[in-house]
Amino acid sequence: MKDGICRIVGSGEFFSRDFEHSDGDFIIAADGGYRHLSAISVTPHLLVGDFDSMSDRPDGIETIEHSPIKNDTDTGLAISEGISRGYDKFVIYGGTGGKRPEHTIANIQTLTGLEEKGLRGYIIGDGNIITVIKNRTMTFPEWMSGYISVFSVGERAKGVTLQGLKYEISDAVLTCSHPLGVSNEFTGKESSISVTDGTLLLMWHDENKIFIW
Repeated sequence: MKDGICRIVGSGEFFSRDFEHSDGDFIIAADGGYRHLSAISVTPHLLVGDFDSMSDRPDGIETIEHSPIKNDTDTGLAISEGISRGYDKFVIYGGTGGKRPEHTIANIQTLTGLEEKGLRGYIIGDGNIITVIKNRTMTFPEWMSGYISVFSVGERAKGVTLQGLKYEISDAVLTCSHPLGVSNEFTGKESSISVTDGTLLLMWHDENKIFIW
């Protein structure tokens, strides 16, 4: 796998302050996400989609066009391209909000699909970060602050342990029918969230630094 990050920009709400990239990263515009990148003078390496939200396509950029009749979202198709090119970490921008809220849910499901493949995925928007973990532990540094919420993605998640947060639990069960893990808080010390049998959705806000693993 390659060392860089595959950064995908969709056509949802986009916040330029969140977007960062470095050498070795691979940038994909998913359909109308190209307009967001163009507005901040960033040229993607690849343009993917059915282009139902773009009337004009730029010249000089590798483009993969799909039929509007397909079994995946434009973001999902972009992720498939990133996987085929050797990337195992994905950050999605423009993946929430907008006039199509169903795409927010679709992108969260896409994160779950990445996690099940042993890959890492994040959605970033307006300082908010969303990721998914399955049967593993995620550790946060001591300088994290603010709120973090934890939800069960499936019917239930077993062996859930939260350490170093304001509200700690040990070997608990979270279900999809009761939001027990909403609005926890970082405490200024290293913290961790783990699950032994199941999948968790984690959401937190970082006003100053976008921290991903």
